[in-house]
Amino acid sequence: MTPMSKLIALGVMLSMSAVAAVKIEKVAYAGWPNCYKISNGEVELIVSTDVGPRVLRYGFVGGQNLFVEFKEEQGKSGEKTWFGRGGHRLWIAPETRPDTYALDNSTVKATITGNTIELKAPVEKETGLEKVILIKLADKGSDVEVTHRIHNMSGKVKRYAPWALSMMAAGGTAIAGFPARGSHTENLLPTNPLTMWSYTDLTDKRWTFTKKYLLLRQDGKISAPQKMALFNKDTFAAYLLGSDLFIKRYTADPTKTYPDFGCSFETFTNERFLELETVGPLADVQPGSGVQHVERWSLHKDVKLPSLKTSANEAEIDKVLLPLLAR
Repeated sequence: MTPMSKLIALGVMLSMSAVAAVKIEKVAYAGWPNCYKISNGEVELIVSTDVGPRVLRYGFVGGQNLFVEFKEEQGKSGEKTWFGRGGHRLWIAPETRPDTYALDNSTVKATITGNTIELKAPVEKETGLEKVILIKLADKGSDVEVTHRIHNMSGKVKRYAPWALSMMAAGGTAIAGFPARGSHTENLLPTNPLTMWSYTDLTDKRWTFTKKYLLLRQDGKISAPQKMALFNKDTFAAYLLGSDLFIKRYTADPTKTYPDFGCSFETFTNERFLELETVGPLADVQPGSGVQHVERWSLHKDVKLPSLKTSANEAEIDKVLLPLLAR
């Protein structure tokens, strides 16, 4: 073997070993027999093909699930009404019934390519839309690229935006970032909306506002729902559950029109869970075309933010969060 052929062979072996670092295998989970586990030995995700497309679990191997699980709704399919179930899902915005709540409780097609799994749902009877989620896990570390696609198979133009919702397990705190702050003398125009719903209550003790961040605590003793939304070109949100920190990120386009008075991020909570939601721009989607919305996820261990239990210390948040966002 020549030196050049040895180098080529070595390159092929290194490439194969990199791909092999991510293992995708069929498993049973939470009563659903046809799930897939995607793992690189450090973190793992579990998706279902009995319903969905859904990401049911994301966590460190052997660790807690950062996503909520509703035990009474697991292992079932084919219901006549929509169920939250938990995990991460794909919707369309703005929120309407029945279109947004189209049933996602039938068999999903899974296609595996290297370290990526594609989950494609059947065309929805309610909307004529086809939803797809692609999950690509990094060879090492916790980084995940989650691509959401919604194709218009209805035969007529549809106006909608992709909406990616992560339902987080109870007991944590969400941290969302405002756009970069400025000064009155240099920034005469507004930088972003802060959208409220009819049930938003700014006196609710679960909210905390700092100059740079919006925080929302999940509290199992408070049943009243809360929701708020904002726009940030560099959309990011984190969720601290114990000492595990989940981060999701999305790059928004300020030249486009977004739902809900122009928001790229929304957060919701009640007594059972908290949601981190990113929203894509509205589009008039032609038949046979679609929209795409990409989130980047990561998980981080041994994160300490003690002030979040009762209030918020912005300097403390900066020290932990900014280096992770700069990676």
